[in-house]
Amino acid sequence: MQTLAVNGYDIAYLDVGKGPPLVCVHGTLGDFRTWYPVLGPLSKKHRVISLSLRHFFPEHWDGVGNDYLMAQHVDDAIGFIEQLNLGPVDLMGHSRGGHIAFRVAEQRPDLLRKLVLAEPGGDLDATLSSAGAGPGSSAIAARIPAAVEKVKAGDIDGALDLIVDMIDGEGTWKRLPAAPKQQLRDNAYTLIGQVGEKRRPFSRSDAESIGMPTLLIGGGDTQGSLAQIWRVLAQHIPGAKTAVIPGARHWIFDSAPQEYSEAVIEFLAA
Repeated sequence: MQTLAVNGYDIAYLDVGKGPPLVCVHGTLGDFRTWYPVLGPLSKKHRVISLSLRHFFPEHWDGVGNDYLMAQHVDDAIGFIEQLNLGPVDLMGHSRGGHIAFRVAEQRPDLLRKLVLAEPGGDLDATLSSAGAGPGSSAIAARIPAAVEKVKAGDIDGALDLIVDMIDGEGTWKRLPAAPKQQLRDNAYTLIGQVGEKRRPFSRSDAESIGMPTLLIGGGDTQGSLAQIWRVLAQHIPGAKTAVIPGARHWIFDSAPQEYSEAVIEFLAA
């Protein structure tokens, strides 16, 4: 693990492999360890740089403060890429991290070569909701306040049971192996910040502004809005490519690491 000072915060990251740089941004409850299942195959072709966003592991945040904001995390990702000083990089984000990667591409296209969005999280505004999906991640968002109350009461596993099962189906949390469970526990307090993160919805003009080659990738068995949003964005990002990983759900690279990696490597090499 290494750190890089960005916007007054030490961002922790892993740097593995050689080749064109691929920066990876984790989602809700994740950190640089999120990408462990695909570090091996991806690092055979790329220099994979996996970061932990502000207030995620290895920091053990207590949920206090006013800087857990979507805009702050986007600014941090931009600053991190700038400080790497590697020229244009490929950027990959999953879930909430996909939303961050989308905003980096929107604001600083000069920093990027290609973009990979794995089931990006968020909401669709009125200009996109008529394209086939309702108002975004409302079902998941509705559970976050209840999960936050459990976190504050010390019931970490109860909070994670609520969130994980909403995303990937009832009983998922109980079936998770020990290591993924611990990673989620390590980041449980970030749910407190997510309630007021001020994430704005995707719009049609936002999607149409993305100018670099983009791959949107999803799990064949993902349910709800997370299965729809990336497909809607793909209809409006110019020239966007898509890939579906059969049998996978939202944490696509956990259940199908080789298939996921092959789709990403093929896209980045094209």
